[in-house]
Amino acid sequence: MSQSLSRRSLLKAALAAPVLAAGSFVPAYAAPLIPEVYSHLFKLSLNLYSFNALLSRGEKDLFDMLDFCARHNFEAIDPTGYYFPAYPEVPSDEFVYEFKRRAFLLGLDISGTGVRNDFANPEADSRQKDITLIKKWVEVAAKLGSPNLRIFAGTSSHEGFSRDQVFEWMAKDIKECCDYGAQFGVMIALQNHNDFLKTADDVDLIFDLVDSDWLGLNLDIGSYRQKDPYVEIQQNIGRAVTWQIKENVWIDGVETPTDYVKLFKIIKQAGHRGYLPLETLGAGDPYEKVQNMLRQVRTALEQV
Repeated sequence: MSQSLSRRSLLKAALAAPVLAAGSFVPAYAAPLIPEVYSHLFKLSLNLYSFNALLSRGEKDLFDMLDFCARHNFEAIDPTGYYFPAYPEVPSDEFVYEFKRRAFLLGLDISGTGVRNDFANPEADSRQKDITLIKKWVEVAAKLGSPNLRIFAGTSSHEGFSRDQVFEWMAKDIKECCDYGAQFGVMIALQNHNDFLKTADDVDLIFDLVDSDWLGLNLDIGSYRQKDPYVEIQQNIGRAVTWQIKENVWIDGVETPTDYVKLFKIIKQAGHRGYLPLETLGAGDPYEKVQNMLRQVRTALEQV
């Protein structure tokens, strides 16, 4: 059953149910949020991959990034797992809770975090190690108060195996991660990264195969490169639980500046409610690049 069908069925059931007496408690899950019945809500976050070089070299740390986000009035921060001490090992609870405390005091939500994995790998043992990694970081995400954990499909060559076979084992692996995420209240956010998943159709297929309410899409606007990216975004937008809003998209094989007004109109029309993490890439001073992108994004949002 698709997510949209499941939610519509639940809504119909909720509407058909007898009216409860005044003061009766109705569980939150009895009337799920349906995008069609609410207006859009955008909250800007910063994906810290924007500062990848500085963070990887140890010239800046996660607490520096909290200060940057607060200074520029982001509503949230998306701290990728790579930048926590000892990754891929999980950070200490002391570190996690101090980061969470500092974010709270600065008025910042933690919109997500993420890990590296490769479920396109034909080696079952390697994929199992990635599943174990993801489960550990699901627990970190829960401690942080992060609503999702970002993962990848994978980049490994699958020579000797058909794409259908890869989709089959990939769906099984992702489903196991989703089931674990459900135990901690953390959604698995699968990124379309122009890796094994290249098109909106690829995304739809893996979601249908996994068939879990705990799977969402980390919609990466810069990684649709086979067709019109804005059309691909529209096709997948109903699955998006978080984003990577980038400076450029690919049109006819050419990297082209993102039309933010067009993009945000599409997202608004879909009734999306949630975080829009920004991510800058490429050469240049990340401080200048992020601030410039933030100005452009805020200007565009005033026009939609």
